[in-house]
Amino acid sequence: MSFRTVRTANLWVISMTGLVFRFATVSGQSIHWRLARNCSISPAQLGWIFLALSSVSLGIAGFFWALGAKLVLPFACLEVLVLGLAFVVYGRHAADGERITLLGSRLVIERETAGQLERAEFPRSWVRVEPKAGDRSLITVSAQGRSVDVGRFVRPELRPALASEIRMALRAA
Repeated sequence: MSFRTVRTANLWVISMTGLVFRFATVSGQSIHWRLARNCSISPAQLGWIFLALSSVSLGIAGFFWALGAKLVLPFACLEVLVLGLAFVVYGRHAADGERITLLGSRLVIERETAGQLERAEFPRSWVRVEPKAGDRSLITVSAQGRSVDVGRFVRPELRPALASEIRMALRAA
């Protein structure tokens, strides 16, 4: 099996014996789609930012507390607590994503939401890939009475292209 990588329109396209993938990566005999939330900051970076903001806020509050403004420190502590809660909620969803893997005769879909992983496996020959409601809706992958919706982290106008790419890989693999 021959692989060829081509750069077109700022996208890396992988060609595997004539197949062109826009969203997938090919490694060995498997094809992987990694669809993830577009987060500008990782949970580890978020922790460092929280530490820096908290120390600045509590440092300023401690300065005013030393000057006699006793109510500044409790409000700064409340501010840091609310900021910490907001960062925890954001951080739990920063790693959300969907992984679709075509490996041999199996299509494996893994969805991670707030740290919980859901996994579904389908036999490749039975899989149907279709829009859930309309062209711009989520993509429903179904086989043998089970179905999984994918494409939450892909722009709605790109979902039909993703669905046709998955269909093409299922037929050709």
